[in-house]
Amino acid sequence: MANYSVSNLGAASPAQANMTTSYNTLIETHAVTTPRRLAWYEFEFGIDAAPGSTDCSISWDISRTTAAGTAGSAATPNPLDPADGAAATVAGINHPNGTPPTYTASSNLWSLGANQRASYRWIARDDKSALWVPATNNAGLGLRAKQASAAYASTVVATVYFQEQ
Repeated sequence: MANYSVSNLGAASPAQANMTTSYNTLIETHAVTTPRRLAWYEFEFGIDAAPGSTDCSISWDISRTTAAGTAGSAATPNPLDPADGAAATVAGINHPNGTPPTYTASSNLWSLGANQRASYRWIARDDKSALWVPATNNAGLGLRAKQASAAYASTVVATVYFQEQ
């Protein structure tokens, strides 16, 4: 089993976009071509710009997907152990103004409303608590965010850690 990380920071095109009242997909991962099961076992996120002058919240969501988005950037998952090979999982980042992944209706696995001044880190307590994706072509997960009010209209950053089996 190999472990990888992927972040939405640093993409040249499309770069991070300012939050709006519609969801922006920050990171997506999909099992494709040679599908392997994958599990998100840790993620973290927060704002990476000056906070708005008025406190506000950002809504965060992780849901199941059935197709990759088409307007973001491809991202190469980084192996946490350099001895591991390249990931079979495909990752995409920063889908703010284009076509996001296809989200499965009522498939929300995790959500949180957090103050703009708060960062957050989630770690699965064990393998059974991780967010699993079957070894099915195009099955995946997407991490997305939206502003709950117009007070924070800048960018956010996220990192996902996942394991392939």
